[in-house]
Amino acid sequence: MKIPSWLHASCVSAAIAVIAPMAAMHADAAAPLLKTQAPGYYRMMVGDFEVTALLDGTSPMPAAMIDEPEEKTKRLMNNVYVEPPAETSTNAYLVNTGSKLILVDTGAGTLLAPTLGQLLVNLKAAGYEPGQVDEVYLTHLHPDHIGGLMAGDKPAFPNATIYADKRDPELWLNQKRMDAAPSEGMNGQRRFRFAMTSLNAYVEAGKLKTFDGATRLAPGIEAIPAPGHTPGHTMYAFESKGQKILLSGDLVVSAPIQFAEPDVTTRFDSDGKLAAAQRNKVYVDAASKRYWLAGAHLSFPGIGHLRKEGEHYIFIPATYTALH
Repeated sequence: MKIPSWLHASCVSAAIAVIAPMAAMHADAAAPLLKTQAPGYYRMMVGDFEVTALLDGTSPMPAAMIDEPEEKTKRLMNNVYVEPPAETSTNAYLVNTGSKLILVDTGAGTLLAPTLGQLLVNLKAAGYEPGQVDEVYLTHLHPDHIGGLMAGDKPAFPNATIYADKRDPELWLNQKRMDAAPSEGMNGQRRFRFAMTSLNAYVEAGKLKTFDGATRLAPGIEAIPAPGHTPGHTMYAFESKGQKILLSGDLVVSAPIQFAEPDVTTRFDSDGKLAAAQRNKVYVDAASKRYWLAGAHLSFPGIGHLRKEGEHYIFIPATYTALH
């Protein structure tokens, strides 16, 4: 049956009349920008140990905090496609050994708001509750590592024992040293108040335990002294079934710069020369022995391997893995 030309034209016109408003409606109904990320946790196995990286948040690293001329700092950052101030992660690590749940560092809590302080949110997103944490190992007592110890005026980890090298508590929890410190600056009185506010409740409950230098904390778990960033700065090695991860704290503060040039120091260091020596020592060891290296300020999840290339090092991030 032949369709009259007038009817064909009217059908086309009718179709256009229906489709055009629908197209306009589709354009008007575009989804809004969400501007949020996925929950900040990443999980992997190291032998029989389950390691969960937890993101506390990110914050800027101003070029002025690097102990180098600003032009050199910018050049080194630009080499890895970073513009100062570099956005820097603050990470903590939860290790389930099968018998204990151990948290290494706790983020900033409310001490350095508003871009940090997400550790508890991400801990819960990862499937754990703060009350399940048995032990907290502190790499050092700077505020972005201890602020998460408190939730308001209550201990955030009510069942946990806190461990740290004795040198940092002896410094930062000492009232006389605080009184003698300058009111401002990297080692000013505010830093002392942050440490006391974060730890005093645990001290009063008898839950702060200190150790002296290299210490075996449990089977497969070693505290390794790495002073320089602070007097008691400590790394923690976890080994199981021939695999190892070194949780290195603030061994690396500025990843865009300190892998390329390990001798570069920052104003966060209490002894920059000693901090650089520790960094060089660990780099040689990690690159030659090929174990996992994790850091509190490496781009989240902050876990990878080191490869030596000439006089420099390259950090190779862990690939995404789905646990089996």
